[in-house]
Amino acid sequence: MVFRDERWPDGTPGWVDLMVPDQAKAIAFYGSLFGWDVRRGGAESGFYGLAELRGRPVAGIGRTPPGRDVPAAWTTYLAVSDVDRTTAAVTEAGGQIVMPVMEVMKEGRMAVAADPAGAVFGLWEAGHHIGTQVTAAPGTPAWNECLSADYAAAKPFYEQVFGYGFQDISGDDFTYAVLLLDGRPVGGLGTVPPGAASYWSAYFWVADADTSSAKVAELGGTVDGKPFDSPYGRQVRVTDDQGVRFMLIAPNEQSGEPEGWEV
Repeated sequence: MVFRDERWPDGTPGWVDLMVPDQAKAIAFYGSLFGWDVRRGGAESGFYGLAELRGRPVAGIGRTPPGRDVPAAWTTYLAVSDVDRTTAAVTEAGGQIVMPVMEVMKEGRMAVAADPAGAVFGLWEAGHHIGTQVTAAPGTPAWNECLSADYAAAKPFYEQVFGYGFQDISGDDFTYAVLLLDGRPVGGLGTVPPGAASYWSAYFWVADADTSSAKVAELGGTVDGKPFDSPYGRQVRVTDDQGVRFMLIAPNEQSGEPEGWEV
């Protein structure tokens, strides 16, 4: 388990949050699955909940605003030092601003954007809240990737807005690049099947992918296929009990344990 007390570098996925119609149901589901303690805020925060491990925030759980057509989803937030400048860069590069810049009390400033292929992501300029403060343990974010219906349009967009480099690891039957900042991997960019919508996907560490996927089903969620091994860990795609998809990943012999790993 690794603790972080500094802001995440620009372009790094530094926070994820879930917006669903039934916040209490989500708190029960993810609390049971990941062992999170969720601290709900007051009315001034829209009762937004901070999911914590060892008393430190790892993710957010909120409720979709009543009367607004907002899909239930996990949102990946990319850290930025100037959210106004970044939103301008998003539009200049062909993206759209879904939610304009707003102040979140003294916690920070945020916006929500979409890339040219329609994948939605958040921007977070840290104030008191720097984002995820725990990594390398079950229940913490492990990876974030954009899966795009238009890879050719998405790649130059993210390069222009965030300055990513790309490490191409494509194979005969898939297209995928690791997103690099100063040579270090921070996320991924791949493709979706023909006809599918673009989206950002969040991965969470677990100690055992098979056990945790069975727990998802026990809690009322669904499991998409069986866990499979990759050079990066044993992983499986799952959906929670409100229809929100996400990924579980566990260390395996190929990947080894992340530095600082603690169960």
